[in-house]
Amino acid sequence: MQPGIDVSASPRLGGETSWLFSRNIDLSVFLGSAVVSLLLLAVGWRFGVLNEDSPDWTWISAVLLIDVAHVWSTSFRVYFDVEELKRRTALYLIVPIAGYAVGVALYSEGELVFWKALAIAAVFHFVRQQYGWVALYRRKLNETESWTWWIDAAAIYIATVYPLAFWMTSLPRNFNWFVSNDFFALPELIETVLFPVYVLALAAYFAKSVYLYKTKGFLNPGKDIVVATTVVCWYVGIVVFNSDYAFTVTNVIIHGVPYFALIWFYAKARRESTGLVYRTLSNHWIIFLASLWALAYLEELFWSRGVWHERTWLFGTNWDWTNWKMWLVPLLAVPQLTHYVLDGFIWRRRGNAGVRIAG
Repeated sequence: MQPGIDVSASPRLGGETSWLFSRNIDLSVFLGSAVVSLLLLAVGWRFGVLNEDSPDWTWISAVLLIDVAHVWSTSFRVYFDVEELKRRTALYLIVPIAGYAVGVALYSEGELVFWKALAIAAVFHFVRQQYGWVALYRRKLNETESWTWWIDAAAIYIATVYPLAFWMTSLPRNFNWFVSNDFFALPELIETVLFPVYVLALAAYFAKSVYLYKTKGFLNPGKDIVVATTVVCWYVGIVVFNSDYAFTVTNVIIHGVPYFALIWFYAKARRESTGLVYRTLSNHWIIFLASLWALAYLEELFWSRGVWHERTWLFGTNWDWTNWKMWLVPLLAVPQLTHYVLDGFIWRRRGNAGVRIAG
């Protein structure tokens, strides 16, 4: 059995019993990332970009150093870990290969067909990750009652799904997931129907939390923080504001920062059982992040020079890939698609005997 994180039993990694990692770390990566997101809205207002496209400093700090880099952090869970790679070689090779093949097939049907499909995969991943944190906190405090699960699941899902429904029923918006028109338009009736469900589900969640605290003295603060910050950031970034800047800072930071923490603690637990390269790259959190930032920069260099033709000051002269896009764009998308798919496998209790961090 390979070593990993057992947040339900390991005092070395779990810290205080109510938290996944420790009180300070959980508060920093979950609550802290949300606070930073909201503060950046104030910064955007102060500098006149709140209702505009993201300036370069926002793109670098949020998209490049968090969003793209967190995709590459999956490498510490799988591809940099030789033992793990050998354990499920077929899965870890088939996913990127199949992803590339499907990507080429989709792109051959049309550029927008490809981006619409990738946007669906990305949205599903973002929604499921928020549920994953709730599931982890439930397991951490041994919440097993089905009625509380239904309330928790309904709350975290509607906290993400309703803003998405609002977005897709009010197209066009001043921001996109990847490219213009990559979302399908939905009838306004869907948003109208979902809004009271949204209000009732969230009211039920927080009423349930108060009830359990008053009657049983039970409190799961980490889970409550995840739900509350998801509600606030997704609603503010998508519904309240209508700008690329607001969406970027409220969506990317709370998604990527907690995932960095998850991978970092896994890497720390695995370090002594892995090879020299893995031990070196996970020796210190600065080295860990620097390696991810280097990979993210390399990926974005190809995207920017070959596809987007942006930020020549950062990435250099543009390339003409006109005749090769059908093959190269899906190839560049392989890291994120692999991240989306594998994230549904690598943290589950089933099939990961040494990793007690998700299920």
